[in-house]
Amino acid sequence: MSRSITLAVCQTGPIQRSDTRHETVDRLLHLLETAAAMGAELAVFPEMALTTFFPRWHLTDADEIAAFFEAAMPGPETARLFAAAARLRCGFALGYCEAAADGRFNTAVLAGPDGEIIGKYRKVHVPGSDKPQDGTTVHLERLYFDPGNLGFPVFDYRGTRVGMAICNDRRWPETYRMLMLNGAEVALIGYNTPQVLAEAPALAHLRMLHNHLPMQAGAYQNTLWVAAAAKAGLEDGQALIGGSCIVSPTGEIAALAMGLGDEVIIHRTDLSLIAACRKVNFD
Repeated sequence: MSRSITLAVCQTGPIQRSDTRHETVDRLLHLLETAAAMGAELAVFPEMALTTFFPRWHLTDADEIAAFFEAAMPGPETARLFAAAARLRCGFALGYCEAAADGRFNTAVLAGPDGEIIGKYRKVHVPGSDKPQDGTTVHLERLYFDPGNLGFPVFDYRGTRVGMAICNDRRWPETYRMLMLNGAEVALIGYNTPQVLAEAPALAHLRMLHNHLPMQAGAYQNTLWVAAAAKAGLEDGQALIGGSCIVSPTGEIAALAMGLGDEVIIHRTDLSLIAACRKVNFD
């Protein structure tokens, strides 16, 4: 019997430091409502979708840093997103900064079509440094975040096996292999990626290639559907790439965002294609 799920990728334009959490959640709500109106059953938002990508700065004030983190999920503002998921019958994966009893994490949460949390993922491949680096675009993620300690869990979403990954995770083959071995049929990914690296400006023209290449390879080699959402555009002075996409188990890009602002792309994914690709390519 044929199986399918309609996926939506909710790309956002830049979220500036001056934007309030309320304003940002309003934008995410509009994207989720748009996705649902287009027929989406499950949507994915970018990494750190509630704030600017603050690890680009070296911050030392504890209260200033804490303001970027969520002490609870849902929280006072994000509860509106979960209520919308239940109203629209469309779940989502949301990237955010998590302040937990066991550490601070770059996290994604999976919400079901009833607005309840199904599961959580914490970014494993935390890049950058815990100290400022002169003349490079080394983000200070290791200063602000602990490595994820939940592995690569896979969750049931309306009969579809769904896993998550975040930004730098998408560059590593182990990410897709662990998700596949854990039974994933769909991988939801959020990212924030600069257009230019100070240490290698001559490679700027390859940034989009190097964004899509590992996701297409991971989808093909592990027979997964991959849905990836960027935060894009000029955010607090740093240009971020877009290129949000949905990738088939064949390795083909089935849907692609065209701009650098808030945008929804959608695709009805044929889950039976997974078995076909496994039989043809890897049996």
